[in-house]
Amino acid sequence: METTFVDLGMSPLCQTHIAPDRLNAMEPFYPLHAYVCHSCFLVQLEEFVAPSEIFTDYAYLSSYSDSWVEHARRYTALMQKRFGLTDRSLVVEIASNDGYLLQHFVAANVPVLGVEPAANVAVIAQNKGIRTTVDFFGTATAARLKQQFGQPDLLLGNNVLAHVPDINDFVGGMKVLLKHGGIITMEFPHLMQLMEQNQFDTIYHEHFSYLSFFVVERIFHRHGLRLFDVEKLPTHGGSLRIYACHDDDHRHPTLPLVAKLRDEEYARRLDDLSAYGQFEEKVKETKRAILAFLIGAKRAGKRIVGYGAPGKGNTLLNYCGIRTDFLDFTVDRNPLKQGRYTPGTRIPILAPDAIKAARPDFVFILPWNLKDEISASMSYVRDWGGRFVVPIPHVSILG
Repeated sequence: METTFVDLGMSPLCQTHIAPDRLNAMEPFYPLHAYVCHSCFLVQLEEFVAPSEIFTDYAYLSSYSDSWVEHARRYTALMQKRFGLTDRSLVVEIASNDGYLLQHFVAANVPVLGVEPAANVAVIAQNKGIRTTVDFFGTATAARLKQQFGQPDLLLGNNVLAHVPDINDFVGGMKVLLKHGGIITMEFPHLMQLMEQNQFDTIYHEHFSYLSFFVVERIFHRHGLRLFDVEKLPTHGGSLRIYACHDDDHRHPTLPLVAKLRDEEYARRLDDLSAYGQFEEKVKETKRAILAFLIGAKRAGKRIVGYGAPGKGNTLLNYCGIRTDFLDFTVDRNPLKQGRYTPGTRIPILAPDAIKAARPDFVFILPWNLKDEISASMSYVRDWGGRFVVPIPHVSILG
C-alpha cells in the first residue's frame, strides 16, 4: 500500500524546453503525485514516460555550473587520495553527462569510462577525449560493460540513483559490474532535507525516487552490497554521498557514521508514515507565499525576471501557475535552452546578458541551490538597485 506524500497537480516533463515553432502545439502533462510506500518507506512517482523518452535527447549540461564542476574536481582528488587510484585503475561513471567529472580523472591519467544515455550529451564528452558509451544502465548493460571494458575500481553516479524507475535493476547492475575490492559512490538529494527545507520543487518526472539513507541501505543490502561510509553534502540543498562495497569485502569496515545517520533518520520518524503527512500543507502555504510576493511586486509596478530554467524551476513555475504575467523572461547559461520556452508556462529563455539590458527590480533565482554562485556572478544587478529573490525554503530577498 502507499499514501500520498505530495500532489503537485499536472505538469509537463521538466527538460522539454519548447522550440519557437512548437509554441502552439499540444504539450503533454502528467500527474506529479508522489507516494510513500507503507512497508519500505520509499517515496516515488508513478512512471508515465519511459526513461528512453526523457533522457535520450537531454538539455541538462552539468558543466554550466562552475560550483558543481569544482565539487566534481574536489571529489576526484579525494577518491585518488583515499583509494589510491592510478593509471592502472578504472573509473566508471553512470550518467556521466558532458564529462564534467571524468575530465578531472583524465587529467590525472586515471582511465575512465562514462555511461551516458543521452547521445547528444555523450558526444560533448567524447569531443573532450573522454571515453563514453551511450546506454541506459541496469543488469543487462552491466554484463555487457563488464565483458567489453572490465570491472571498475571505482563505480560512481551523481544524481542518477533517483532517476531510474527500476531502482532494483539499477543497483543489481552495480553489483554485477563492480570489481571485487572495488568501491561504489553515489550522491543523491536527501529526503530528510527535502522535507525539512521544503524543497518540493525537486520533485519532477525525471526524478522517480526520493531517498532516505536507511531505505537506500536496505536496497543495497538486498543486492549484496554494503554501505560502509556516508557523508552529508551541501549540494542540491542537502545531499548524501554513500560509499558501498561487496558484502564480503572486509577491507572496508563499516564506519560509525552509517549507524549515526540511520539513527538520525529514525529519530525524525522517517520509518513512520505519520512523519510524511504534514508535508503537503507546508507546500501549499509556500505556494501562497510565493504568489503573494509576486502579486505585491507587480502591483507596485516592479519588473521581475527569472534566472535559470532548471528542472526544479519548472516544477515550481507550473505548480504555482507563474507565467509571463509575473516573470518577463528567464535566462540560462546553457545554449541548448536559450531561444526556447519553459515547459508548460511558456516563459522565454534568453542568454544571461538579457538581464543587463532589462535592468529588472527583482531577479527570481529558480536554481536556489546555486544562489551564492549566481548572485556573485551577477552582482552588477545591485548597481541599479535590483535585488535577488529565492523561493525555497521560503521567499527571501537576498541582502
